[in-house]
Amino acid sequence: MTIEMLLVLGLVVSALILFATERLPADLVALIIMATLLLSGLITSEEAISGFSNPATITVGAMFVLSAGLYRTGAVNAVGGGLARLGRKSYWLTLAAMMLVIGIISAFINNTAAVAIFLPIVLGVARDTHTSASRLLMPLSYSSMFGGVCTLIGTSTNILVSSIIERRGLAPIGMFELTDMGLIFFGAGFLYMLLVGVRLIPVRVGEDEEERRLGSGDYVTEIIIQPEARSVGMVLAQSPLLHELDLKSVEVFRDGRLLDDPPEQIELREGDHLKVRCDLENFRKIQQRRGIALKQELDQGATEGTPEESTLVEAVIAPNSTLDGRSLKEARFRSRYGFTALAIRHRGHVIMRENLETTVLRAGDVLLFDMGPREIERLRVDRTFVVISEVQAPVFRKRKTAIALAVVTAVVAGAALGVVPIMTGAIIGCIVMVLAGCLTTEEAYEAIDWKVIMLMAGVVTLGIAMEKSGAALFLSKFIVYAVGGAGPTAMVAALYLFSAIITAILSNNATVALLIPIVFATADSMRIDPRPLIMAVTYAASLDFMTPFGYQTNTLIYGPGRYRFADYLRVGTPLNILFWVLATIFIPRFWPF
Repeated sequence: MTIEMLLVLGLVVSALILFATERLPADLVALIIMATLLLSGLITSEEAISGFSNPATITVGAMFVLSAGLYRTGAVNAVGGGLARLGRKSYWLTLAAMMLVIGIISAFINNTAAVAIFLPIVLGVARDTHTSASRLLMPLSYSSMFGGVCTLIGTSTNILVSSIIERRGLAPIGMFELTDMGLIFFGAGFLYMLLVGVRLIPVRVGEDEEERRLGSGDYVTEIIIQPEARSVGMVLAQSPLLHELDLKSVEVFRDGRLLDDPPEQIELREGDHLKVRCDLENFRKIQQRRGIALKQELDQGATEGTPEESTLVEAVIAPNSTLDGRSLKEARFRSRYGFTALAIRHRGHVIMRENLETTVLRAGDVLLFDMGPREIERLRVDRTFVVISEVQAPVFRKRKTAIALAVVTAVVAGAALGVVPIMTGAIIGCIVMVLAGCLTTEEAYEAIDWKVIMLMAGVVTLGIAMEKSGAALFLSKFIVYAVGGAGPTAMVAALYLFSAIITAILSNNATVALLIPIVFATADSMRIDPRPLIMAVTYAASLDFMTPFGYQTNTLIYGPGRYRFADYLRVGTPLNILFWVLATIFIPRFWPF
């Protein structure tokens, strides 16, 4: 083993650890790897920046813009009303219709973008039909993944793999080359969720009432007792604060110290700092209560508007957002936005002990804001968040809906018929969207998830280094030694299983960038066509159901659905095993060795 191989394999191990522990953002890890490889001389400066000019990177960026064009024109939002009407008749009909619709849409726009668009719609359906949101959101996420593997453009993973193998001299993945196997996954996953999966999803305590009130359930906020409060001088257990408001729990702090005495012995005083847990209905009552001040609003200096003008807004932190891994204080949230979060639901759980300003936030956390219409619109267009409260319908350019649909259809058809490459068609489609007024130039730039772009550009260089150093060949020989004797079909099974496990730790794009060079070396060693092995890795990297962090759509629903890590394991593990068996059986039939 050479020094170059040791260095590359060391970087791979380091990347695995950093991705898994989330100590640093995934995109930053990818860029650090790129810089390290460049400084070591293992790759040239042209190879280091090749990820930024890679057709996959450019295409994915363009697909974000096309998805935004569909959203801004309201092309998919009409579905929400239909789902709500259907939901009043039957939960099962609503579930089936939702899964079919999101699956079909996710085949033609990025599936993460599709879930972001449908998240507030589905939460609205859950509230209108008194259905637990947890029983709808996990099927929403999973179905978007089923649909995403049916076409080349359904997920960024497919586009990245196509670009990598084209650079190696193989034919790129066709627009509908993945469809036959994808439809088998779609059908099997659809039936599994209807017959088995939904029954494994827990209904959280109190969701019957709370979902009716507003999306995500309880929040924790901090209040300060003012001199005119009726509770001043009364013991906590007998105070109007407890008797007139439905507070789930209360902690009293005085001079920075938590009072551990029983509620019957704590006499409330002016200036006491209370950390309380309540639902949104009682949160609004706290805001309007005389003698009670929200700590966040006191710190902010003033509210964003009067109670009549402002609205409570719930927003989930999006995957790859700038807040992921940082606190509100570290992100200088208040100076950036002009307002701050009033309460938080962290990782699907209500937090009590942490300070709201210094709590390290993660993708999937839900924040509560109080703001006016102008601030709500600012929040809606910010890719840091997905607004999930049905507080105000955004203004759609409905007269442009037909144009947006026509542009996306033309891009898909052009690539499918071989008229123009997918990258060319997607770029032209973005230009037409802007020129036609489907979205503004600013909205187009804001639509691009730059963290995904940086991640893709960075991990491409790791694949190049693995090939040049011989590390990919070294690892492939080990895999062939361990599994190759059982035949090519066993290799498909092994690579699919390994990719599924790695994806639960890494991102989907990092997984394929790491494994595709190994796949080529393995195929050369076994003297077989690499395409079936490539397809095993491609499908497995986009079909992780076992963790909330293995795929972006799972992260997006984590907070709003009030899920726990074990929920994904319970529902997703049998589905992963089912897909592993199906892949082992059918991939060699669709792509013979």
